[in-house]
Amino acid sequence: MPHLSVKDARLEPAIGAQAVVKGWVRTRRDSKAGFSFVEVNDGSCLGNLQVIAPAELANYESEVKHLTAGCSVAVGGEVVASQGGKQATELRADSLEVIGWAEPENYPLQKKRHSLEKLREWAHLRPRTNAIGAVMRVRNRVSRSIHDFFQEDGFLYVHTPIVTASDCEGAGEMFRVTTLDPADPPRDDRGAVDYAKDFFGRASYLTVSGQLEGEIYASALGKVYTFGPTFRAENSNTSRHLAEFWMVEPEAAFFELSDNIDLAERFLKRIVADVLRDCQEDLEMFNQHVDKTVLERLEKLAGGEFKRLPYTEAIGLLEQAGEDFEYPVAWGHDLQAEHERWLTEKHFGGPVVLTDYPASIKPFYMYVNGPDAEGRTTVRAMDVLVPGVGEIIGGSQREHRLDVLQQRMEEQGLDQADYWWYLDLRRYGSVPHAGFGLGLERMVQYVTGMHNIRDVIPFPRTPGSCEF
Repeated sequence: MPHLSVKDARLEPAIGAQAVVKGWVRTRRDSKAGFSFVEVNDGSCLGNLQVIAPAELANYESEVKHLTAGCSVAVGGEVVASQGGKQATELRADSLEVIGWAEPENYPLQKKRHSLEKLREWAHLRPRTNAIGAVMRVRNRVSRSIHDFFQEDGFLYVHTPIVTASDCEGAGEMFRVTTLDPADPPRDDRGAVDYAKDFFGRASYLTVSGQLEGEIYASALGKVYTFGPTFRAENSNTSRHLAEFWMVEPEAAFFELSDNIDLAERFLKRIVADVLRDCQEDLEMFNQHVDKTVLERLEKLAGGEFKRLPYTEAIGLLEQAGEDFEYPVAWGHDLQAEHERWLTEKHFGGPVVLTDYPASIKPFYMYVNGPDAEGRTTVRAMDVLVPGVGEIIGGSQREHRLDVLQQRMEEQGLDQADYWWYLDLRRYGSVPHAGFGLGLERMVQYVTGMHNIRDVIPFPRTPGSCEF
């Protein structure tokens, strides 16, 4: 008999099919009428397939009546129209093979509801729960949408290095990669660790961004994007930060800031539209049990416009808001999550794109504007803010003028010798270009309504936690 997924077996067109369904038992309930109801799930969808296992099965007394949550089974039989109102189909079993037993006294995922915090202790089993299973199906759909969008828009997928000597953000929050013996490292004549003796002959780190390398390929191939793991050694125990996360970073030659914003808006709308179309059952669960505003928020983003305004105007709005913010609002300071959420949720009621931030709070590679009316220097940066999450995309037009870039590096205390190749791009056929970064986990948080970023990645890496 052909194999059917639970997702396909639950659809009306499957009625009448002879098939085998394989999965894990969620529940078993015995009827006095001489059969058992066995709920089976294989991860292909949120809902379970109800299996009717009759007493006539050869192993009914010896095995079927002893099934517990977590057991793996292969069930053969006919898909029939369901007699109940909760599902369209059910499977009348002609055979039920127990592939793997689960020790009922030790299996953690019992019928009672466990907190998401508790489930993180069982990261090897939590994908079997409704919530985490749904998150991972949505994460898969978002990841596919990312590739579909850029491939259809003429972007080339480029793999940038995970091990690097460049600190793109200039913040120094990087994990060191080394083969030196930490108990007895080689020393130079000043007594410092001699990284010339290390594997790469210099200090090296896990990447915080593929942007700088992406600029190299955009300077030759036009439009590129990178999508892979990135790392931040930032000691932040919050619901918004991870030490390891996935980031997509497009970079496009001949793009200015307005082109970049247009791209980001189309990109987010495409992801949301795909999830709304293909993950309806999972989204309904999130909307019912996690965040009752999820569907409304997604539909509004997919069909609405993004408000665009300069950072300076946003500061003015926040200063006049009359809110008792925990962090004070002042020009020249970065916005905090509470400020971003006030703008998106209370003032504009939708996504907001802030532009033209103070140069003093942004990295060296952003295009420098001339002084504003107050004589303050800004850069062509952009942050896309969305309700419920705050910043979801950060990007900029890049500085393509060699002299200005060198001046910015000097101001930020960067050694130009370390970036000789990056400066070369400005010497040989430099062009305006722009790009941005989107954290996959922030996007999955947004579309699911999950409150903690640790619950939207299979194995969260956070300060003090590197299990599994």
